[in-house]
Amino acid sequence: MLTAANPGTWRIRGRTLSLERPVVVGVLNVTPDSFSDGGRFHAVAPAFARARQLVADGAHALDLGGESTRPGAAPVQADEEIARILPVLRAVKAELGVPVTVDTRKAAVARAVLAEGADAINDVSALADPEMAAVVADSGAGLVLMHMRGTPETMQTLIGYRDVAAEVADELEPRLARAVDAGVAPERIVVDPGIGFAKTAAQNLELIARLDVIAERLGRPVLLGPSRKAFIGALLGGVEASGRDAGTVGACVAGLARGARIFRVHEVRAAREALDVADAIFQAGAAWAR
Repeated sequence: MLTAANPGTWRIRGRTLSLERPVVVGVLNVTPDSFSDGGRFHAVAPAFARARQLVADGAHALDLGGESTRPGAAPVQADEEIARILPVLRAVKAELGVPVTVDTRKAAVARAVLAEGADAINDVSALADPEMAAVVADSGAGLVLMHMRGTPETMQTLIGYRDVAAEVADELEPRLARAVDAGVAPERIVVDPGIGFAKTAAQNLELIARLDVIAERLGRPVLLGPSRKAFIGALLGGVEASGRDAGTVGACVAGLARGARIFRVHEVRAAREALDVADAIFQAGAAWAR
């Protein structure tokens, strides 16, 4: 069983990412309607410039998305999603040398981006597309299974939980089993509790506080994606998405303390520096306790 004291590794296509130290993944949305930066990086040149900046700021990997999954977002056709992602993916893979995950819920998109060298698929629907597990299995790529109920259009109506941490683990467990049964090796899989997806602000806080439940139940590394989410804005008095980066850092450090090892953020430098310092303090405390 994976624990915070034994963070392990994440095996993604052709390489293994050590999780002994926190891993920071920089978000790059190549969409016109992302909740945080919609339209800023929709064209290839600004998207690649942003990718280069994220890497310079210390991103260990990039997460490339061509479809907004903010609450209420309408779906994008697979061919449009592919057209948005591929030119940026090709440029990043050719020049930057960092692993790239692609945020998609569609097997057709996954197949196309994996053929162009994507290292992992970040599936916010946790295999809602019945072909996704086999596509990832055949590629040797990594897989992120994120918890969400319904779709982005309906998820915020599906927020009834008695015990949010236990139920998120309960609902991810069969998706993890499905991936393994399809041939995705467990060491290629990480899990994401889905902060902001079919959860209230209070439920998001409870999930972060109880991430150890997710890690212990599922035995896989936990990826945390609180970046610029609405619950941070609410806690900070209603600040807009662009003003939530300091709050994001706070959520990431709290998540690290509860067992998360991978962190998906829009602004990398502050998150990486804070996580590195916090991790060093936690490691020193663990060493002293021994």
